[in-house]
Parts: sequence; C-alpha cells; structure tokens
Amino acid sequence: MKMMGFLQFLLGLSLMITIMVSTPVVEAWGKEGHFMVCKIAEQYLTENTSRVVKELLPESAGGELAEVCSWADEVRFRMRWTSPLHYVNTPGVCTFKYSRDCFNSKGVKDMCVVGAINNYTAQLQSYGDSSTAYDLTQSLMFLAHFVGDVHQPLHAGFKDDEGGNTIIVHWYRRKTNLHHVWDVNMIETAMSDYYNKDLNVMIDSILKKIDNEWSDEVNKWETCRRKTSTCATNYATESTSIACEYAYKDVEQDSVLTDEYFDSRLPVLEKRIAQGGVRLAAILNGLFDSSFSENRMKLQMKPRITDKFQKF
Repeated sequence: MKMMGFLQFLLGLSLMITIMVSTPVVEAWGKEGHFMVCKIAEQYLTENTSRVVKELLPESAGGELAEVCSWADEVRFRMRWTSPLHYVNTPGVCTFKYSRDCFNSKGVKDMCVVGAINNYTAQLQSYGDSSTAYDLTQSLMFLAHFVGDVHQPLHAGFKDDEGGNTIIVHWYRRKTNLHHVWDVNMIETAMSDYYNKDLNVMIDSILKKIDNEWSDEVNKWETCRRKTSTCATNYATESTSIACEYAYKDVEQDSVLTDEYFDSRLPVLEKRIAQGGVRLAAILNGLFDSSFSENRMKLQMKPRITDKFQKF
C-alpha cells in the first residue's frame, strides 16, 4: 500500500509538472516587448532626466532602464498584491471608465494599471526630498513596466475572458491564447520574419517610424492636458478601443490566426510599443527635468500610498 501511495504521488507530480510546462506563462508584452518600450524611452530622455534615472536604477541594471523593465513581472508572484496592477478590465464594453473599472478582485478602488501609473508617478515626485518614505528605485521600475502594460490592448480588455486569456486560439500551428498572441507571439513572429531575429533591429525600425511615418503624431502622444493626474486614463481608453477593433475582431474560441491577422495587426502592435516608449519618456522628463516643456506633461499630484499600494 505504501508503494502504491508513492506511485500515485509520482503520477500526480508528473501530471502537475506537465500542466505547468504546457500552460503558457502570461507576461505583459513579454520581456522583449517591455525591453523595447524602455529602450525607446531612453532615446527621448533629456540629459537631466537620464542622469536621475541612472541614479535611481539598481546596480544590476548597468545604467540601462530597459534592463529592469520586466522586473515587475518577475516579482508579481512574490508581491501578489501587485497582480491587479498590470491590467484593467471592462464589463464587455469597448470603453474604459476609471470609476467603474479600476479596482481589484476585492473591490478595492484604484487597484488597476491606471491607478498604479498615477500612484508611482506621484511617488517619484518626491525625488530630491531627503525625508521621502518611498523606495524610488522600485517606484521607477514599477512605473516603467506599467506604462508598457497599459499600451498592450488586451491589458485593457474584457473581464469575462480575462483580457483574452481564456480565448484559446492557434497561432499558425501553435496552440496558445489570444492574450499571449499579443504579449509574445506576434513579436516573436515579427522578429523571425522581418528583423533577422535581432531585437535591436526591430527597435531601430520602430524608432525610424517614429521619426518618419508617425512624426506628425509624436507631440500629441506626449501632450497631457490633465493637470491633476497622468494621462494613463487616456492610454487605457485607447487600448480598450484597439482591443475591440483589432485584437478581438474576427476571433472566436479555437480560431486559427495566420498571415491575415498578423499582417493587419503588427503595425498596430508596433505603434503601441512606440507610444509606450515616447510617453514613458515624457512622464519621466516631466518629473525630473524642470526645463521640459510645460505644454507637455503637467504633473500636480499627491502620492497615494495606503494599504492598497504597499510601501516597501
């Protein structure tokens, strides 16, 4: 009987490992996507801002913001309270409303990606205050990551399908879910098909599009007319709309997504990565460089650290 019990234990353990290996781990944009957002942001930081950012970064970053842009994903299972800060869901509608949608599973308000961006931006405003109680290194790493998250359309998707996580699809021949397609699969396919499997080549391509194809739009990406908060609500509103128009459109359970989906959605994905990088830089420049244009990011916020945004 003891041997039988041990065999049953091994069988159960084997099954659990199989499930863990076969189930895709969902990370916002994946490491590649977040790296690109932060690498693009680095190109638009002013000299003063770049100095402050390097001062705040942990030694492990080697002075590169992009090196820690995925840190918030790495700690989300250790800091479980941060999980709802990576996304926001709507009740199946193509519009985002902060008062209706920004809360966690326990109903605590402000616990969503938009609330997190507002919160960590506010914390970083205390830079230079020797009496600040905030760990500004972590505030910076959280902010950089969450600005990337809010630009991934399915991080502002529908509650019922968990932002596409429960919609099983086939990406060409590979079984996955719709959320993972936007987080990882499209980036991987783009790198393989167009960028010689080199992330730097993809980044350079997006930077060129910012300078040329999207140059007339960049000022609008940076501008924030809201004087009491960041523009994160606007970013989530954009993502929800894009999720409906592109991510969810023509997709059902067990859909097979191939060239038609990829070719029509890749330009949208690349533009969201570009917008995330440009806007992250604008937020940081507004925080750390007083000479940054007052017509762009105007930030007049009070830090909101309570039990829902834990202090380290």
